[in-house]
Formats: sequence, structure tokens, C-alpha cells
Amino acid sequence: MSKNHEYKCRIDWTGNRGDGTRTYRGYDRTWDIVTPGKPTIHCSNDPLLGGDPALPNPEDLLLASLSACHMLWYLHLASSAKIVVHRYTDDPLGIGEVHPDGSGQFRSAVLRPNISVVPGTDLEKAATIHNDVHRYCFIARSVNFPISYEPTFNVFEG
Repeated sequence: MSKNHEYKCRIDWTGNRGDGTRTYRGYDRTWDIVTPGKPTIHCSNDPLLGGDPALPNPEDLLLASLSACHMLWYLHLASSAKIVVHRYTDDPLGIGEVHPDGSGQFRSAVLRPNISVVPGTDLEKAATIHNDVHRYCFIARSVNFPISYEPTFNVFEG
């Protein structure tokens, strides 16, 4: 039997310079993610669309969410498979496309985790786990673009 989970946050637009959206260039594309009991995340639009390049944008957050969800499920499945992971980093790459009318979408994402494992780890088995994660990760199951995996492994010597 399925269980529902609720996720809540509030998005607060912080870019009103005093005249609201009276003119297209008269407001900032900044906003905050406010989640009860958690630190506020200050964000902006993609710099190509007038956003602040120093702040995360929705596309950054989608890619980060996809990568983090994959990592957490990978660690769970690795632990269940008796694969000991000591370090996990990822440098994911999202490929977006902007159409002539200004609309856009993600075309694909490549997750490129670098994983440190203990000596004697079956690296083929460790790599295969990446293919199983998509069955569990909420984010990966919710997006409509292909996700590929290019893991690399290091042996952790302590």
C-alpha cells in the first residue's frame, strides 16, 4: 500500500524595488525558499534571464536535487549490498535547451559521481547499483528527461 508524503515550503519573491512589475527591467529576479525550521535559501533567476549569478537558480536546484536524491539512494543500496562507501562527490551536468519563443527545458542530465570504496570492493557491482537507483529516487522518477551515469571509483586506503 502506498503512503503519501507532504513536502512544504514557501517561495517569497524579494525582488520588488518599489514599483513591482510595472516595467520588465524594474524588478529583480530574486526570491527565497523558506522551509519551516530550516535555513532560508536565497535564490535568483538564471543569469541568462537577468538573474544574479551569485545565487542558485531553479535549474541549479533541480540538478542539485536530482544529484542529491541519487546519492542518498546509492548510499542506501550500497550499504544493503555490503559495499562500503567512504566518500561520495558528484559533479553533475544538466543540458538545457532554450527555444526561439524563450521557453526552455532540460534535455538531459549526466551524474558523474566519484566514489571512494574500501579495498576489495567489487567495482562492477558498485557501478551496477547506479542503474537501480532510478527505481527509487523521487526526483529521477519525476523528471521527463534522460539521466545517465558516469561513476568513477577510488579505493579508500584509510
